[in-house]
Amino acid sequence: HLRSAQTLALYVIVLGCYHHHMFHFVGKILCHLEPCDAVDVDQAVKAAKLAFGHWSKMSGMERARIMIKAAHIIEVREEIAQMEVIDNGKSITEARLDVDSARLCIEYYAGLANTLAGQHVQLPGGSFAYTRREPLGVCAGIGAWNYPFQIAAWKSAPALACGNSMVFKPSPLTPVTAVMLAEIYAEAGAPESLFSVVQGGQETGSLLCHHPDVAKVSFTGSVPTGRKIMEMASKGVKPVTLELGGKSPLLIFQDSDLENAVRGALMANFLSQGQVCSNGTRVFVHENILPQFLEEVVKRTQRIEIGDPLLDNTRMGALVSQPHLDKVLSFVDQAKKEGATVLCGGEPFVPTDPKLRGGYYMTPCVLGECKDEMTCVREEIFGPVMSVLSFETEEEVLQRANDTTMGLAAGVFTRDVKRAHRVVENLKAGSCFINNYNITPVEVPFGGFKMSGIGRENGQVTIEYYSQLKTVFVEMGDVDSLF
Repeated sequence: HLRSAQTLALYVIVLGCYHHHMFHFVGKILCHLEPCDAVDVDQAVKAAKLAFGHWSKMSGMERARIMIKAAHIIEVREEIAQMEVIDNGKSITEARLDVDSARLCIEYYAGLANTLAGQHVQLPGGSFAYTRREPLGVCAGIGAWNYPFQIAAWKSAPALACGNSMVFKPSPLTPVTAVMLAEIYAEAGAPESLFSVVQGGQETGSLLCHHPDVAKVSFTGSVPTGRKIMEMASKGVKPVTLELGGKSPLLIFQDSDLENAVRGALMANFLSQGQVCSNGTRVFVHENILPQFLEEVVKRTQRIEIGDPLLDNTRMGALVSQPHLDKVLSFVDQAKKEGATVLCGGEPFVPTDPKLRGGYYMTPCVLGECKDEMTCVREEIFGPVMSVLSFETEEEVLQRANDTTMGLAAGVFTRDVKRAHRVVENLKAGSCFINNYNITPVEVPFGGFKMSGIGRENGQVTIEYYSQLKTVFVEMGDVDSLF
């Protein structure tokens, strides 16, 4: 929303743009938003605190009922995916999958809302202790621009299931669909301001992190920003969940099913125009199969349908902004200077449709003859650029794969079941894939090792990151005093 009390106003502005086919004027302004200042953030947090008072006293079953209703509303609203496309530039096919992931996440945590329970411990003399799993209070969520609606759901669902409220700040590049989620929770019967949205950039995020009534901060974004969030949260000794960047390795062994390995490499690099933190952008291929792999990968990369992201047959839409497109293209130029070979793509793309010519498009790129020390192999590009490297032995490729400060994801393709598990055991990454890549079911935890983050999203374990444990000792006899 523009201001804490103006959620509906923005929603009307945005839908007005949508109904007037604003998406045909690619590269133009969708809507204007005013950043929330200290007064707005304080108002949002205070409202969330009031909502928390009511929500946290409800039973898990009562909370679950509202969350399930929200999930059902999401399921029938095609306009969420369409708005995500207009806001972000990804293909409608992917946006529908993202919205479905959000729905499934809310359903999953609705199912866990009634399972929050403590433990009873019998002690000598009839005394006992018990534990209570209690909510934290007002949680702050700070989202990224690559999966705007999905991230808002991934953060809010476990928070709400545990009895918390949430103030969410979306990226200023993709501010719209989080507002739609706020309205959906309200329509489902959630207390007013249980999930509310504040708009803005770094300053608004900083105000949220420093607010004394915010109990926890969950952030998705870059490593440098994650560091700053952690520093700000440390002032109030607030727990953080950080889902940060990656430079993830994908290991393709000689005995791999080549067809599936190629598919996996494409999924690991070109989803959402390559703007995915877990992407397997360092593709290590055994030297004996490298020529066949490259031939097939290049052929399929060149066939990727680029164009209007609202069309069902489009597989690659536009990057999120002009500055970001320029940054990604500069990485390709730098790779060339450092000796990598551009096997295909890596250039600005101008669609034939005149209405799309202002869009931030580029052709998906495959870089060959890459070396470990190259910038394209060391730094996160966050665009449709695949760097392919050759390797000889398992021991060698593991050492190279782990030679990074980040550890979000990793993948291995092989038919050898022993090797698959041996390699995964030795990969220093939080989310590992065997014979697939970039699959994120809501039932399993997602998160990183090393500088790729702290905490997890999805899965049962996330309940622990949105709650706190209280121990209660009950004395049934007399006090045994030393004094």
